[in-house]
Amino acid sequence: MTISHIEHLGIAVKNLEESIRYYEDVLGLKCYAVEEVKDQRVKTAFFMVGQTKIELLESTDPEGPVGKFIEKKGEGIHHLAFAVDGVANSLAEVESKGIQLIDKAPRKGAEGLNIAFLHPKSTFGVLTEFCEKP
Repeated sequence: MTISHIEHLGIAVKNLEESIRYYEDVLGLKCYAVEEVKDQRVKTAFFMVGQTKIELLESTDPEGPVGKFIEKKGEGIHHLAFAVDGVANSLAEVESKGIQLIDKAPRKGAEGLNIAFLHPKSTFGVLTEFCEKP
């Protein structure tokens, strides 16, 4: 497995529009995409900071993963995503080293990326995502 860079930081927010205004008006960043990922029950907004993205995540369903996260922990950093050279092979490698997987195989995520998550119980409390361009 080769990690090339931090692909993005996922940040759970209650209100996407208010959060976008903060990142644009206060921090001076530009939102370049807003997208709904129906199977993950979220709306996302993306900002570039150098080579790394910030992904804001607003739940579209209180019972979805982000909705449950906000209910339990409040708004804040939800996950750390790494760009890898192959999600499926990376999953197999970390699983062989005893890491618990949330996703046993890659699936489609925002921006059309192939993604998969590692369970935070195995990653020192950090929900970790692997991403690759298809």
